[in-house]
Amino acid sequence: MAAGLKDSMIDPALARLSGGLTVATLFRQQVALNRDVCAVQDNRRRLTYAELDARTDRLAQALAARGVVAGDRIAILSENSIPYVELEIAVAKLGAILACQNWRQSDEELTHCLTLVGPTIVCVSERFVDTIARLDHGAGAVVTLGEDYERMIAAADARPLPDIADPEDGLIILYTSGTTGMPKGALISQRAMIARNMIARIDFGIPAGASFVAWAPMFHMVSTDSIYGSLMNGGTVIVMDGLEVGELVEWTTREEIGHLTLMPGMIDRVIEELHRTKARPKPMVSIGCMADLVPRHQIAEATALFNAPFRNSFGSTETGSPPASRGVIPVGDPGASLSKTMNSFCQIKLVDEDDRIVADGEPGELAFRGPTLFSGYWRNPETNAKDFRDGYFHMGDVFVRNPNGTLDFVDRRKYLIKSGGENIYPAEIENVLRASPRIHEAVVVRKPDPKWGETPVAFVVRLDPTLTEDDVIAQCRGKIAAYKAPREVRFVEDAALPRSTTGKIKRHELEGELKKPA
Repeated sequence: MAAGLKDSMIDPALARLSGGLTVATLFRQQVALNRDVCAVQDNRRRLTYAELDARTDRLAQALAARGVVAGDRIAILSENSIPYVELEIAVAKLGAILACQNWRQSDEELTHCLTLVGPTIVCVSERFVDTIARLDHGAGAVVTLGEDYERMIAAADARPLPDIADPEDGLIILYTSGTTGMPKGALISQRAMIARNMIARIDFGIPAGASFVAWAPMFHMVSTDSIYGSLMNGGTVIVMDGLEVGELVEWTTREEIGHLTLMPGMIDRVIEELHRTKARPKPMVSIGCMADLVPRHQIAEATALFNAPFRNSFGSTETGSPPASRGVIPVGDPGASLSKTMNSFCQIKLVDEDDRIVADGEPGELAFRGPTLFSGYWRNPETNAKDFRDGYFHMGDVFVRNPNGTLDFVDRRKYLIKSGGENIYPAEIENVLRASPRIHEAVVVRKPDPKWGETPVAFVVRLDPTLTEDDVIAQCRGKIAAYKAPREVRFVEDAALPRSTTGKIKRHELEGELKKPA
């Protein structure tokens, strides 16, 4: 029994119930306050809070009638859509878990992700019906998000279910991309989802009622976290079926958006569209994410066009926007410093390979704890035991803490270039190269070397067509140690850089390119 509960004479179960909040409770509170406010819309349809509440009550009843109980998994394979949002709210009301499938994956990967979670029902959009039909997913039923789905809702009991969920109950499973092996399913609880949005609103300054544009895939936290946050705070979720730059820019001129997600690899297209249309976006709190992966000139230009600072973020599927997403790059600033500011209401430490805390200025793996943290990888006890140790979640990301408490990202611990006994983190080199006004993008990977073991090779996208290999290597002199400078430079087009769905470069695919003649 927790200290103090015995003396308070309160039954522990009652204390837990009275002190806990769930996503459904907070959503229903917004329904009471904002019945006629638009909760979710796309370019064809809109639902008020009252309408979304009524439809998700029926949807939850329909799922319950098909045998879904608290803790069961419902898998969804769909593009972004209003039914996707409805399912996110319905599972919160049921105490069930929505396992969000990545439609970009291969059949083998999807089969793994589905069988891993053992869904009671698979919900699939008409676009991916053939995909699901090919897979041995093991679910007892498949519901198509079309006429069948609408008939199911129309025929269901309209009465709301009692809020039976506990704050620690699972809410969403999102799959981590990883660099090798099959995806892992990260279980995010109701508690974690509420905490993520509390901290995001404190640290980002997003006002209640602000709109959010969900153009990024809903199988990623960048959209799903903010959808829940909007609907727990009286905002409007604007659903886009993927990135259509003209439509995205149009929404920014019509809606009061809190934070606009802009990811590496698409910002230049948004900039071009703003120049082409001379559109004037409405004021917003901030734009962007993952500033380390964005060319500096794009940060400066995008912030000037939107008149909003750029979010200098570092978060993850497992942790939400923490540990280090509180800082922004000011309007017009090219991001000379990308030092991160730690989020509120969390604790971190930087440790070496023996989990000893490192001194300021020394690289160490970031270990995290806080209320936004996920509840572990689904059916993966070995990884959970390794990553959740000493009361912290070990992220696998290497940082340096500065004397003022800010954090500089170094690289993923799992991707190192070991050259002549020295560890080289690719991001150290990339940051130097991206700072050049002649370079649009730079990615560094490792290449086997008979003398040194491995050496760094840079793939560079030029802004200046006259840029040479010698020029690129010269950019590193005096800024990083000589042994870290690229031994080889390959010039490529931006479109040739392989990216994940979150915009991160797939370094292992570029390593494969090194086997081809330059």
